[in-house]
Amino acid sequence: MKARDQEAWTRLVGLYAPLVYDWCRQGGLQSEDAADVGQEVFGAVAAKVAEFRHDQPGDSFRGWLWTITRNKIRDHFRRLEGKARARGGTDALDRLAKIPDAPPESSATGPRSGEGSELEHRAMQLVRPAVEERTWQAFWALTVEGRAAADVADELGMSVPAVYKAKYRVIRQIRSELE
Repeated sequence: MKARDQEAWTRLVGLYAPLVYDWCRQGGLQSEDAADVGQEVFGAVAAKVAEFRHDQPGDSFRGWLWTITRNKIRDHFRRLEGKARARGGTDALDRLAKIPDAPPESSATGPRSGEGSELEHRAMQLVRPAVEERTWQAFWALTVEGRAAADVADELGMSVPAVYKAKYRVIRQIRSELE
């Protein structure tokens, strides 16, 4: 991203756009506004990615992305202040006050129902084409299906340590994609 690699940008947006959209919806935005604010978020990411640091314990790209998203949601509601509101609408100031300072609970410490698995699923889809078929089968059987390593090894004609090594390789690629 910092090198302005188009493929890296495409992968980042593919991986994180749904999460940013969810955060925007959780922040009280309608779907059209959430999509617009999401565009603003990624515009800010593109402009500021060179400033992102992972120097301190607890620093994470996802936390940085949440901060940008939260600020863009707040900017959206500030722009609405003083403008005519549709009947039945809510007060923009109340909405601003409801946006949490920390990422939604699911984002800070773990996934809410399905969120983390969706993000991980997108990362798996991105790395899948680069993984050798037998390695992927070993990873999938051991990690996703929860099968015994010995059974997987017998089925694939591998040793048990090779099955664990295949799992480790794929998980490392998924983690790298998420980072």
